[in-house]
Amino acid sequence: MIIWLASYPKSGNTLLRALLTSYFFTKDGLFNFNLIRNIGQFPDATLFQRLGVDITNEKETIKSYIKAQEFLNKKGTVQFIKTHSYLFNIDNIPFTNLNNSLGAIYIVRDPRNVITSYAHHYNISLEKASETMVNSIIYGGNFNNKHKSDRTKVFLGSWSSNYDSWKSFKSAGKYLLIRYEDLLNNKEATLIKILEFIHGLRGVKFNPDYNKIKNSIDTTNFHSMKNLEKKESFAESRTNHITGKKIPFFNLGPQNDWKKLLDEKIRLKLETSFKKQMEELSYL
Repeated sequence: MIIWLASYPKSGNTLLRALLTSYFFTKDGLFNFNLIRNIGQFPDATLFQRLGVDITNEKETIKSYIKAQEFLNKKGTVQFIKTHSYLFNIDNIPFTNLNNSLGAIYIVRDPRNVITSYAHHYNISLEKASETMVNSIIYGGNFNNKHKSDRTKVFLGSWSSNYDSWKSFKSAGKYLLIRYEDLLNNKEATLIKILEFIHGLRGVKFNPDYNKIKNSIDTTNFHSMKNLEKKESFAESRTNHITGKKIPFFNLGPQNDWKKLLDEKIRLKLETSFKKQMEELSYL
């Protein structure tokens, strides 16, 4: 069964996956980039192609979402799957269902800090990034791109619709909301909360391994990840299409502070567009 690790892009999904893979897929909790490969993404153009789906046909691909998840669940094990999709229902076809989903962890980040990270990652202006975040969009679908995420068409939605949509798991008691800021500022308590939730979904008693927790936290801090990227590069980093140079995935870290970086006009645009959700999350 799938446990979804859902988020809007640049909201902390990578940190969440790093912590979980270092805890669940190692003996000592020490992180390395190869561990991330234990968590797949969805939707995944490669998976659809293996199932004989014509990925150039948008309607056929959407109709195959559940079929693809059923295929993944044939493994008979609990697996984490990353997604940036909003939890849609298009033409009465759902993104997922409870037959294939054990639960969902949604990680959210203050959109005023998402935007600077988003603009850097995709090498676009803050103005264009703000338009993307406010409007419901689709990204990907470039089937020849070397980046897996760009080959796969993803129904992203706006920042607010992406966040709001995943709340539907609440009614089944299968939803955990994590603020990225809490994961940064109170990492041990937040990680334990996540691990308790995962074990609860599996119906397994949680006996925390505090040594692994400490190692997971120590080896996934921003400076460790940034240094690791300099040594090994990171598969999810992108390339500047003009210069041909790699865009560092781990960029500003703690220095990404909207109070210092964000133009007043863009700040107001985000705060106005997302007022309800930002107040709900105590960002306003």
